[in-house]
Amino acid sequence: MGNYIVSARKYRPGTFGSVVGQSHVTNTLKSAIILDQLAHAFLFSGPRGVGKTTCARILAKAINCENLTPEGEPCNQCESCDAYNQGKSINIHELDAASNNSVDDIRNLIEQTRYVPPNGKRSVYIIDEVHMLSQAAFNAFLKTLEEPPAHVLFILATTEKHKILPTILSRCQKFDFRRIKVDQIAEHLEYISKEEGVEYEFAALQQIALKADGALRDALSLYDQLVSFSGGKLTFSLVLENLNILDYEYYFRAVEYMQQQDHTSLLLALNEIIEQGFEAKDFIVGLTEHFRNLLICQDPKTVELLETSENVKEKYLSQSRALSPNLLLNAFQLCADAEQQSRQAAHPRLKVELALVKLAHLASVVELVAAESSDKKKSPSTALSR
Repeated sequence: MGNYIVSARKYRPGTFGSVVGQSHVTNTLKSAIILDQLAHAFLFSGPRGVGKTTCARILAKAINCENLTPEGEPCNQCESCDAYNQGKSINIHELDAASNNSVDDIRNLIEQTRYVPPNGKRSVYIIDEVHMLSQAAFNAFLKTLEEPPAHVLFILATTEKHKILPTILSRCQKFDFRRIKVDQIAEHLEYISKEEGVEYEFAALQQIALKADGALRDALSLYDQLVSFSGGKLTFSLVLENLNILDYEYYFRAVEYMQQQDHTSLLLALNEIIEQGFEAKDFIVGLTEHFRNLLICQDPKTVELLETSENVKEKYLSQSRALSPNLLLNAFQLCADAEQQSRQAAHPRLKVELALVKLAHLASVVELVAAESSDKKKSPSTALSR
């Protein structure tokens, strides 16, 4: 019981090659290490849970590694790497600016930078959530950041780059971390599942990845939670139930009802969803996104924007082919307006029901408008022929 380690810690990358979804950053850092062309200050920015602090730690280890690999990776076996992995390194320092953001905290850090490391190559200072530093702390830090001692290197990490002073930004080499793709997260969860002997449906892992919204750390937390709940057997239905996610089949059915101009079935489907414990506005939010997905499936160039499994992607493509771009655009706009109105309404269900009734008859309205527009274009030529 006491030996349990959460997946985010147990499977934290120890090399650049094992970092998920940030190759544009890791490849550049490895090249800089190999060529010995490291800046004195780095700024890692991007959403939460995408590997900023992890990459900072790997970079810090690589800088002090005694047996650096030809690929620019830390060996994780030498005395320096082992000391850091054991939490005993005296060359690598981490500061959480969220709780150590005063000018005194920064002055203490600046004082430390004066001392040459007793062993190792450089003293590396990782400052996490650097945007939380006070104005006075930033000003105190500025001079040292501009001209640090030769043995010192700073790595700053932030989720809110826009809050950092331009004078700080201009003194750093900047790396922007991206949201991690759904497939990359799902494949990483699959790797962990195989390592841990967890039974899984790949669709379940993809749903966890979708819910994480590009943050691998969030995906790992959800994964641990669901594995514990399921007893080591992850199914698609279990993930939907526990993450309170509405099955996408409801949205495909809703569009079919729209095609059939069947507002009765649309209203009954909404009622069924509400009886399951979902809110009416949850459905309209999902339906709005569904129409967005159908729209991007209209053009092969934008299909790649669809982050879902291959079998679901095929369903989107099939349904999209049966609908005109004009109808989809109008349906998307109708649902988006209803979503906004339902957030402010005293009775959201009524707003959503009204939108569904309109949706059921939208095809007729779109056809009528198109016919009227066509008649207007023909009328001048008709008059001339007379």
